[in-house]
Amino acid sequence: MAQITRSPDHQITRSDDGIVVYYKTLLSRWGPQNWWPAQSRFEVIVGAYLTQNTNWRNVELAVANLRRARALTVEGMHRLELSQLEDLVRPSGYFRQKARNLKTFLAFLDDKYGGSLDRMFSRPTEELRTELLALNGVGPETADSILLYAGNHPVFVVDAYTRRVLERHGIIGPKAKYEEIRLLVEQAIGESEPEALTAMQQGADPRHPASRISRASRSQLAQHYNEFHALIVRVGNQYCRKTAKCEGCPLQQFLPHH
Repeated sequence: MAQITRSPDHQITRSDDGIVVYYKTLLSRWGPQNWWPAQSRFEVIVGAYLTQNTNWRNVELAVANLRRARALTVEGMHRLELSQLEDLVRPSGYFRQKARNLKTFLAFLDDKYGGSLDRMFSRPTEELRTELLALNGVGPETADSILLYAGNHPVFVVDAYTRRVLERHGIIGPKAKYEEIRLLVEQAIGESEPEALTAMQQGADPRHPASRISRASRSQLAQHYNEFHALIVRVGNQYCRKTAKCEGCPLQQFLPHH
């Protein structure tokens, strides 16, 4: 078992071996998770906006509305009046705000990249990340979800589940910042020997059916960030809830008090 040691201020612990062991343990238990469940890059971008402050089931309802309205393309969403878009994304909550933010993204894509996702995603990762973070309604988690899942940029997505799992395991403290957590995971996985992380087909228990996006070709590093984030989300949903249910969790053996 990897040794977990705490930093003096209990905010971030460099435990590269521990992060990799967690990833390999989850991958061995469940295998690839077929995330993100979408049919196009634009659908991923829309989902990244809609999933803010809600659960995935509500996002699925809103996405289904958009699909029926043929609005899951840049051109299709452009044709919608703001009020129409609000009605379609209503199931995801905060629908007026989310509709405005999606329209803001479309304006950004048109003004900066002539409406082309190919041109946008060809930008260097850090430059595009800075541009996305400057948009209304885009925080680090949303920006990184767009970069990783829609754009195949090698960035790790930190969400509430990531924070909760790593904090309960003593790897980070309660005041650890998003960027600190992201870099911790990226350095751990990015610096690992490639052969140590090649078993991408272990396990046979995906959480979602395969989709066009989940089957898309991507770099090895982006695929690892994809899988680790999806696996952490599964741990959070099934075991590491606000009230923890540790029995049966693949990571239970690594708890500090275990």
